[in-house]
This record gives sequence, structure tokens and C-alpha cells, in this order.
Amino acid sequence: MNNIQLSVVHRLPQSYRWLSGFAGIKVEPIPLPGNDEDNNLIGLKLLSHEGEFAWQVMHQLTNALEDIQVKAAIVEIDGEPCLFVHREDESATLCCLKNIGAAIAESVTALYPF
Repeated sequence: MNNIQLSVVHRLPQSYRWLSGFAGIKVEPIPLPGNDEDNNLIGLKLLSHEGEFAWQVMHQLTNALEDIQVKAAIVEIDGEPCLFVHREDESATLCCLKNIGAAIAESVTALYPF
């Protein structure tokens, strides 16, 4: 069975940047996205899997993104793997993940404010 088709991915609410000296390894939240395109990241977290299985799925997602030449890195946040891509690659990333069968969880309040 394809693990990706059972995966639900959620975009983390903050913007991130690579921690100085730790590009590709550690991130830090930033209050507002800046003009530094090379260091403006979005994070994606799995809602459907935890632990070692989540790491395996994240590696599969990263491989799929490599196929379309989107650079991605997996970074541990609060004990769970998160996938980070450049903000400019967000649309291509979400499209790719949807095309391989991952579900993208979106905030209902963002679409239908009450």
C-alpha cells in the first residue's frame, strides 16, 4: 500500500528561515516574511503519521519533490519531522504532493471566516 496516499500534510502557520550557520539543518521562526528569498521558508508537517513512520513518509515526499527539482529539507520540530521548502516553491510543492496522493489540510477559518 502506498504510504503517501494515506498521508495528510498541514502547512505550519509561521514563516521560517535557516538558522545562521545551519542551512538545511535547523530553522527558526520569523515574525514576517522578509525580502530574503533564499532564506524564506514554509514548513509542512504530517498530521496522519508519527514517529519513525512519519520520517519514512517525509523522505518519500522529499524524493517526489526532487523529481520536480524542488529543494526540500527535513528538520525535526518538537520531535516530529517537518518538510521545509522555499516560499517561492510553495505552489509547486503543494501541487506535487497532491498529484502523488497526499491530502493537504487547510484551515477552515481561513476559507470561511465566522
